[in-house]
Amino acid sequence: MAVSSTLEKYFIVRIAWVFGLNGKNFIKTMINVGKTHDEVRVVNDQIGTPTYTYDLARLLVDICETEKYGYYHATNAELSEKEAEQSGSKSGYISWYDFCCEFYKQYGLKTKIIPVTTEEYGLSKAARPFNSRLDKKKLVENGFTPLLTWRDAVGRYPKETKL
Repeated sequence: MAVSSTLEKYFIVRIAWVFGLNGKNFIKTMINVGKTHDEVRVVNDQIGTPTYTYDLARLLVDICETEKYGYYHATNAELSEKEAEQSGSKSGYISWYDFCCEFYKQYGLKTKIIPVTTEEYGLSKAARPFNSRLDKKKLVENGFTPLLTWRDAVGRYPKETKL
């Protein structure tokens, strides 16, 4: 709010569930846990969509090369156009549990994943909202190419990070 009330020209981009090459993230942590444990407990009542930093960087460059100032939401897409058409829905938000199931499957980990509620999981280092869904229609309305699906991003991620 300080930026938008002080400046006339600004870009504020909200993101969620970030993963990428540098720093810690959910995928790196859970891959390491999956390699050393037979089972993991993962929260199933917090929903949203992941954001791959590689895809986000491309979008941020595109946005900065315009004068289409304002607030934006940017996460990887929930569903591809084909998936949305087949399901008749634009939903497809996932839980942390769904996210973990997908990247364990893609990376060939056989670790058993047990869905739990936030309450059952207990305290975590980061307080997370139950609903991290972000409406990204403003990106499309302003002519920006949305980020690819999160499943696609998860598939490309290990090639970059050498997981």
